[in-house]
Amino acid sequence: MQKLVTNHTGLTDSGRPRVIIIGGGFAGLEIAKALNGFPGETVLFDRYNHHTFQPLLYQVASSGLESSSIIFPFRKRFVKQNDFYFRLGEVISIHPNDNCIETSIGSVKYDYLVIASGATTNYYGMKDVEDNSLPLKSIIDAIKLRNKIIRNFETALLTDDPEMMDSLMDFVIVGGGPTGVELAGALSELKRHVFPRDYKELDMNKMDIHLVESGSRLLGGMSEIASQKALEYLQKMGVHVHLNKAVKSYNGHEAVLNTGDKLVSKTMVWAAGVKVQPFPGISSEALGRGGRIKVDEFNRVKGFENIFAIGDAAIMEGGDPKFPNGHPMMSPPAMQQGQLLAENLKRLQHKQSMKPFRYNDKGSMATVGRNKAVVDLNVFKGQFRFQGLFAWFLWMFVHLISLIGFRNKFFVFFSWIWSYFSYDKSNRLIISRNKEGVS
Repeated sequence: MQKLVTNHTGLTDSGRPRVIIIGGGFAGLEIAKALNGFPGETVLFDRYNHHTFQPLLYQVASSGLESSSIIFPFRKRFVKQNDFYFRLGEVISIHPNDNCIETSIGSVKYDYLVIASGATTNYYGMKDVEDNSLPLKSIIDAIKLRNKIIRNFETALLTDDPEMMDSLMDFVIVGGGPTGVELAGALSELKRHVFPRDYKELDMNKMDIHLVESGSRLLGGMSEIASQKALEYLQKMGVHVHLNKAVKSYNGHEAVLNTGDKLVSKTMVWAAGVKVQPFPGISSEALGRGGRIKVDEFNRVKGFENIFAIGDAAIMEGGDPKFPNGHPMMSPPAMQQGQLLAENLKRLQHKQSMKPFRYNDKGSMATVGRNKAVVDLNVFKGQFRFQGLFAWFLWMFVHLISLIGFRNKFFVFFSWIWSYFSYDKSNRLIISRNKEGVS
């Protein structure tokens, strides 16, 4: 038996079943909510004390929203849910033989373990890119990016070197998925409507926005119509889109592409891929592509009876007939997995068989800018494709109702209305102690 860290978690053995959830993203939050009424304890571990609505991180980074508008404290969300416990800490390792996890605040026993830790940025082994580019996975990342964008323009005002000025005003975004497309559109709107008023001394024609995608089209998970329309929108907005190209290196000043082309910029945003950080205790045989944990059709980790994985952390190959290679790494499948797993854990307590997971794909959407969005809907046994103004309103409605808390919904809605009529982004603040830090 392995020696475990002393228990400082404040959790004692109550004699009732205990479900431990690792991670409070979309999947973890959903199963925690759905376990209300479970005849035992639910314990959520996360390194942060809040849930982040990641689809709107790019709006925080581009000064469109305040950071507090898209985060919500776990304790406030579950204040009325009995037998729920939140612990601020990182999980270090899993000990399946002991039904125990080791965390930064101590070790604790479980009856059922749910891994919903999500995914981290994948730099594909390029250390220089990792060291010099900025990811966009957390609220801290978004604030750092906002700091850098605004500070770049403040610095550009003070330099007499034309090349340095251009590099400060140019941006390279790597990855043509929703994050990359939406951020590129947001920067273009800053260029057209906001920065010309804030920085009258600068020539905004020198601000270039580059979007680099290694595939043959943008928004690879959406329809061809949506991909083509998003490309048209971005090009009309002045974004330089580079398809079938990949970044091979970046030293903080110059990005070199696989074609030999070079893009000079002081700011690179990396949104090109994700991977799962494995936990010691889960064998390498249980890991699939990108480090995702292999699960069966019940989201049970291969080789274990009481360990489950959901959301981006999991890959269900062959379990769901419509998705033989695994489900897309988006919030809808993560949330649906969380809901069903909560039901299955309750069923296990009543000695009932579990239900297999089948993803109900209702479609996907992305916004490019003001009055510009693309939506693929799979509803009423049909497929519907929308672009333009109606798609933009639909995108706003879906994201608004998905936010947690009335206050967040109100402030996001108010910010969007204000921005729409004023062409303004009100949260243009640098909040840091150093060049790229966060206070």
